[in-house]
Amino acid sequence: MNQTGDPYEKTFAALPPAPGRGFARTWWGHAWLRALEDSALDGEQVRQGRRVARSGAVGAVSVRPGGLTAVVRDRDGTAHRTDVLVQEFSQAEWDRLLGLAAAESGYIAALLDREVPPELAQDAAAAGVELLPGIGDFDPRCDCGEWDHCPHTAALCYQVARLLDQDPFVLLLLRGRGERQLLDGLEARSTANARAQGRNQARTRDARGTAADAGVAAEQAYAAARAGSPPLPPLPDLPRAPGQPPALDTEDEPDGLDVHAVEFLAQAAAAEAFRLLAEAVAPGHADRPAPAPLTEAEDAVRLTREAGDVRVRSRLAAATGRSRADMELAVLAWGFGAAPGLAALEDDWTPDRATLARARAALAAAWADEEAGDGAGEEAPVLRRVRARWTQAGAGRQIRLGREGRWWPYRREEGRWIPSGPSAPDPASALEAEPAG
Repeated sequence: MNQTGDPYEKTFAALPPAPGRGFARTWWGHAWLRALEDSALDGEQVRQGRRVARSGAVGAVSVRPGGLTAVVRDRDGTAHRTDVLVQEFSQAEWDRLLGLAAAESGYIAALLDREVPPELAQDAAAAGVELLPGIGDFDPRCDCGEWDHCPHTAALCYQVARLLDQDPFVLLLLRGRGERQLLDGLEARSTANARAQGRNQARTRDARGTAADAGVAAEQAYAAARAGSPPLPPLPDLPRAPGQPPALDTEDEPDGLDVHAVEFLAQAAAAEAFRLLAEAVAPGHADRPAPAPLTEAEDAVRLTREAGDVRVRSRLAAATGRSRADMELAVLAWGFGAAPGLAALEDDWTPDRATLARARAALAAAWADEEAGDGAGEEAPVLRRVRARWTQAGAGRQIRLGREGRWWPYRREEGRWIPSGPSAPDPASALEAEPAG
């Protein structure tokens, strides 16, 4: 790193090519790249920029309050002056951020160790100071003529992610304060806080006098603490959509790694986390029983239902010992009833005597009204049972009793029994379910 004449500007020497490695290791480096990938209107420009940065075509990077500058070269050697502007903090925002950091000694220690505590970023965001950039916070400028992110500005951002991993003060310099200025401000605030605390302790001792403090019973202290505790803050608003994991590099794919599969799993995990969060903040969530955890085989079917890539679907089928056709049936069953629907397809179980007696009673009651009527009603169908499956002779229809007590409709198609609808509480409703298209 070369220090310029301006104490609030630093120039970092060009970094070597980075084949086969990610551009960020730290959480704040990933957050920086996520802002780039979420902000760019053209994902292909971002991917090209990643390749440019990986090739080592980004020159020395100049970092100053509010902006980055570097010369980025095309494959033919053409040089482009490239800038990315970032919003500086106002004086009021710096006051809030420094006040938060100085109030916690752990924050200062982490910053001195070149770490950004996630709690500091969260506290700052709650105070209205977004430490990390978000969507739309980058203002790209390049002499190649593009008005949005081009491969050159994207390459510069990718290279800066590597710098941020090494030194998070780069981010704070972009926001408007150099390292020395920032540390001096933290030291001044920490000293002022310590003096104020000392004065408060002295006043407290004077108020108590010299008499020994007899203390308070634990029960009284606990009751006083509960009575004086403020109410819990309201739950945060649910995001509008799941987060978007960063795209993975594909040009130097390691042997045996399916990048498309890894990207899919990351996106599926984000979608599942979003679903769980939505359930957790929904009214009445605490009163509902927690669902049973999915087995690996069940989760593979759930993931297959979300996967659009044929290769991913094939790998999930193979991992569970299913053929592609069997997995498609499993996905269909999952769509009608999640794990219980899948169990009705694959769990060929035999009810015990008590369960079988209840099933027979339900079957008898299902068509009792028709048999007791004037003959205009439908006659009870002839059903043959094999374990927990009742098949209507000659009709290509079947109902299956699930272990949870629900009845599942099936139809015969090309020699296979196919799920044809969601479960029903009684066998007649299940048997009369409209076949799926």
